[in-house]
Amino acid sequence: MVNEQMRENWNAGAAGWVENEAIFDAVFAPVTAAVLKAAEVEPGHRMLDVGCGSGTLLAAGTGAGASAVGVDISEVMAEAARRRVPEADVIVADAQVTDLLEAVPGKRFDRVVSRFGVMFFDDPVAAFANIRRACEPGARMVFDCWRTEEENPVFTAGSSVILERLEPQPEPSDLNAPGPTAFADADRLASLLSDAGWESIGIAPFDFECDYGIGGGDGVEERLASILGSGVGRLAKERLQPELGPEGWEALLDEVRAELRGHLVDGVVKFPGATWLVTATNP
Repeated sequence: MVNEQMRENWNAGAAGWVENEAIFDAVFAPVTAAVLKAAEVEPGHRMLDVGCGSGTLLAAGTGAGASAVGVDISEVMAEAARRRVPEADVIVADAQVTDLLEAVPGKRFDRVVSRFGVMFFDDPVAAFANIRRACEPGARMVFDCWRTEEENPVFTAGSSVILERLEPQPEPSDLNAPGPTAFADADRLASLLSDAGWESIGIAPFDFECDYGIGGGDGVEERLASILGSGVGRLAKERLQPELGPEGWEALLDEVRAELRGHLVDGVVKFPGATWLVTATNP
């Protein structure tokens, strides 16, 4: 199943995400804020975070007084979330097929949230239906997901330099296949949610600025770190670093830095982010 492949991918890539958690939290802070505002998590709610990663939304949920549960397919991510939010329940499971109330007993969920965590299901209708079955009537689901790759330099800025040096990767035959931009088509996404039994579906553009200028710097090293922690970076370390040697590898990284300086806005690496902010209600 594709989800098993996703489990392998996220277990391999989780270390880079966790290592750069502070960078991602800063860059995606506007997304986090938008999800939380739309979700209106309150004391007494039971909140489910799907694809919880290292626990950003879990921390916010418990901070708002909710009882928070995180589910992630990666043990590395889940362990990071447990360290960050010890008061939350975090399980390693596939939300597409796991009986969530059996895995984490308690009342049904009042809120479901996710930040870039729901685009990787092999069968999205089955996944969203399974999640809905664990929810109270009237429960609200809010998540954010990427629009097209063409609208989002986050997928190419700087990493394009590395990709040019790697062997060409096959183009995906199915643009709707599980992956970061699987829900770029808003009409398709609405149909998937409707088929899964969700109602009052809202899919609105949410545009923000990916700002890597953390701590007052220009953001070049922060963006470079996030690239090296990504799938492209891991592949480059595996294939190019041994081939190039220390000097050649550092020269390649300098090329990436030079490319990133082309994205400076007011002296900082910044570029647009284009997502959908999605809301839905359990009947």
